[in-house]
Amino acid sequence: MMQKIRAVLLAVSMAAAFSAAAAEMPPDVLVKNTAQDVLSIIKQDKDIQSGNSQKVLQLVDAKVLPHFDFAHMAQLAVGRYWPKATPAQRQALVSEFRSLLVRTYSNSLTSYKNQTIDYRPLKLQPGDTDVTVKTVVNQPGGQPIPIDYSLEKTGNEWKVYDVAVDNVSLVTNYRGSFGSEIQSKGIDGLIKTLSDKNRQEAKGGEKTPAAAKKK
Repeated sequence: MMQKIRAVLLAVSMAAAFSAAAAEMPPDVLVKNTAQDVLSIIKQDKDIQSGNSQKVLQLVDAKVLPHFDFAHMAQLAVGRYWPKATPAQRQALVSEFRSLLVRTYSNSLTSYKNQTIDYRPLKLQPGDTDVTVKTVVNQPGGQPIPIDYSLEKTGNEWKVYDVAVDNVSLVTNYRGSFGSEIQSKGIDGLIKTLSDKNRQEAKGGEKTPAAAKKK
């Protein structure tokens, strides 16, 4: 399941990279317009296509991070253990969870292979503050994969707080593994596990594209 999520999280990045006009644009239009923008960047940037990790991270930082509600996502992923966490532990969980997802999104950007996206009509009612934008990712030579984005409106801004791949929630998927980790090692144990994983991923990302090709 996680391998499939990594393979299609390019679409998450595209759907989340909202423009400055996000507050004035319906969420489904934002998804479509931004997807086209990000795809254009990937198609034209040879460094990203060759696996330049720093440039990919810069793209994610500019287009994705400001428009994900990582605090809400971390809270949902930790689930019933969230109220038991101290403020300091919550801050650490949000930070490490964000780093985990950012690395995953960054890796997915370099795996773009001419996927296309179909967008389902969204019935947005006046006053709606929680919606699901439904899309289908078409992979050359592979089965289409439905991806649903849960967005919440806070004030005038829409933010992603969950993604469902093939009807399996990303947040729910993490909740199972996080819960098991907390049961065996406690909240601090989960934080350490996430921190260790992020450091390992960061070291792997320091390799140059040329070095990666030699492996």
